[in-house]
Amino acid sequence: MIKCQKPDDKTLGSPELAPLIDIIFMVVVFLLITANTPLLTLPIDVPSTDKDATLNVATQTELTITITADQPYWHMDKQAFSEWGDFKRALLMSTQNKQQRLTIAADKTAPTEPLLKLLSLLDQHKIANAQIIMQQRSE
Repeated sequence: MIKCQKPDDKTLGSPELAPLIDIIFMVVVFLLITANTPLLTLPIDVPSTDKDATLNVATQTELTITITADQPYWHMDKQAFSEWGDFKRALLMSTQNKQQRLTIAADKTAPTEPLLKLLSLLDQHKIANAQIIMQQRSE
């Protein structure tokens, strides 16, 4: 008698996944290529005339404060102040306009107390337009 083998359940019910994965990959690539991606742009205001293209010169003057390692610690625009009270009065007179730009340069060997006094004074009088010059450590 001729016997016929029954097919295994494993081979008959499971589809082959390799072609299916290939087709899904091609569809994903196609969708990524044809998708409309928003272009990242930066709006630039181009002047219409040459008169508009000129730069405005800043009317603000910059006040430079230097803190040195030796006494007198405080210098304001090349003028040295040996006493804190004299320096404080001169600084407050110079910075009546709170928008005036201050540049603070401290010597790296200078003590920290004069710098902290200066920063505390600026904070008390709400003078926020100050920059501290720092030097990067060279290695």
